[in-house]
Formats: sequence, C-alpha cells, structure tokens
Amino acid sequence: MSIDRMIFAFAGAFILISLALAHYHDANWLWLTAFVGANLFQSAFTGFCPLAMILKKVGKPSGAAF
Repeated sequence: MSIDRMIFAFAGAFILISLALAHYHDANWLWLTAFVGANLFQSAFTGFCPLAMILKKVGKPSGAAF
C-alpha cells in the first residue's frame, strides 16, 4: 500500500471515528473532523503532509501525490 492510499485511509478513519464520538459522546469531537479536513485541503495545494513525512521515514513506498 502506497503512502497516498495510507493517508486517505487514515483520514477517512479519523473522520468516521470523530463523527461517531461526536454523535455518542460530545459534539466537540467535530473539531477533530474539521482539523483533518483542513489538513487535507491545505495538503492539496501545498503538498505538505506531516503523516506523509512520517510514513516516508518509516520506509513506506511513496505514491504519485506524496
């Protein structure tokens, strides 16, 4: 699995987890959803993604985007 797909899976999982936590626990968990979305948005324009940098250092194969 390439870094690109790992990032999409990680972001999707965090969004779903934070939505479930907001529904069942506290609405403030929606801030995590907003943070993940904002990070995805800025990485589309800048190409900077902290998770991509971590995965590269671990030795995962890079994809087309990162």
